[in-house]
Amino acid sequence: MQDLRALYEEVILDHNRRPRNFRRLPEGANHHASGHNPLCGDQLTLELKIENGVIKDIAFDGAGCAISTASASLMTESIKGKTVAEAQALYQGVHELLTRDGDASKLGKLQVLAGVREYPARVKCATLPWHTLDAALKDSTATVSTE
Repeated sequence: MQDLRALYEEVILDHNRRPRNFRRLPEGANHHASGHNPLCGDQLTLELKIENGVIKDIAFDGAGCAISTASASLMTESIKGKTVAEAQALYQGVHELLTRDGDASKLGKLQVLAGVREYPARVKCATLPWHTLDAALKDSTATVSTE
């Protein structure tokens, strides 16, 4: 259990210090959404370039706590190059992992997010990027809120 906790902390810190895909898409974003976690103050803008049902590029921008930033970074790494259906399946899997103690075995490196469950007040921080992804895939124009 200590090894899992150490891995969780290491991955979260790495993705917070050096978030992957933390930028604006230079051009061609055809799906986007914004999210906000009023409790923690996290704010996130997500941009995707989807062609023929495949996520060709994804980027996020904003300001958030370490868990929110790391979750967004892990998410963007995991879904780039996937189909929209695969991204939606990952969204469902991560959501179940974080909120219902779901099966982590199909999530690959994303299973490290299970460590967030030890800090119930931080689950909303970790799910914000994922809910924002869901909104972007559905072309929702409303800002996603964790409240």
